[in-house]
Amino acid sequence: MKVDPIGPIDLQQSAASQGFSMPAEWAPLESVWLVRPHNEETWPGCLEAAQAEWDVWRASMEAVVRVRTTDELGIATSDSWIRDFGPVFVKNKAGQVAAHSFVFNGWGGKNQVSALDNSVPDALQTDLGIPMWRHQFVLEGSSIDSNGGGTLLASRKCLENKNRNPESGVGGIEQVLRDALGITNIIWLVGGIEGGDTDGHVDDGTRFVRRDAIAAVRTTPDHPDYAKLEANWKVLQEARDEQRQKFELLELPAPKPLHYEFPSDRFGPGGRRILPASHANFIFANGVIFVPAFGGASDEVACRMLENATGLRAQPIMAKALVVGLGSLHCLSCQQPQAKQ
Repeated sequence: MKVDPIGPIDLQQSAASQGFSMPAEWAPLESVWLVRPHNEETWPGCLEAAQAEWDVWRASMEAVVRVRTTDELGIATSDSWIRDFGPVFVKNKAGQVAAHSFVFNGWGGKNQVSALDNSVPDALQTDLGIPMWRHQFVLEGSSIDSNGGGTLLASRKCLENKNRNPESGVGGIEQVLRDALGITNIIWLVGGIEGGDTDGHVDDGTRFVRRDAIAAVRTTPDHPDYAKLEANWKVLQEARDEQRQKFELLELPAPKPLHYEFPSDRFGPGGRRILPASHANFIFANGVIFVPAFGGASDEVACRMLENATGLRAQPIMAKALVVGLGSLHCLSCQQPQAKQ
């Protein structure tokens, strides 16, 4: 739906200076944007299984939110990770929704960059008729998470990596985030989990579940992600919110390690590798939390923990095939906030 402007927006000035900020993902949504899995190189030997899981997930979400796809706009993409190449939405107190278009460079050049994927924000902006700031700055949506009150979780290993914005120091990166997303407080996490190729996205290990509460994955010492996740946990123990208060920290379980045998031309000889399976890759959608499930005992534990923390219903979505693409529900989605009617 197109949004009627609620006053002039100056795209030469920062979004934050005009009252825009990044809302929490549990705020009311107008729609969720998706791209159905279609790249056989991303899901080698399991594309149909990934599509079947995606279809179930889409049908489940349609019960609570409008689901839109890039196919509706007649645009193609090289892959399905719209969280990272799609727009980042912001909203002001008057209820107007706007967006930011950042550069997507294939997770630091690990994958071939597609002009198709980088054209998605413009296509959505044209369809929605909303203001959009365009940045020559590399930022993936999976590397940040907002509590809606002014605090942002961000991945130091990802955003400060020289393969993203080598000309920007820490201060320059923080200024971009503050100006674009209207945040006043940044919590820099150490890194992500094994198996991914994104240099440590936030949404695989640490997520806001309320303005004052954070769910973070913790494991036993024999788990391959133990050291990184404990390092993040220590950061969170010392972190403060935008009101200088400590967060309530909630321990999210980790599924048993999953592995997949990839073709030798994907990751070199010996293609068997661990997958970034995580219950933290959940997505909020109008009162429901859709949680990646992997067929183990941790599925139920994660859902109950998230329900207790939020008061919302948690619905597990099988993602054993989807995660072969090295991401799951949150990575595959882009939430559009609801504008004030």
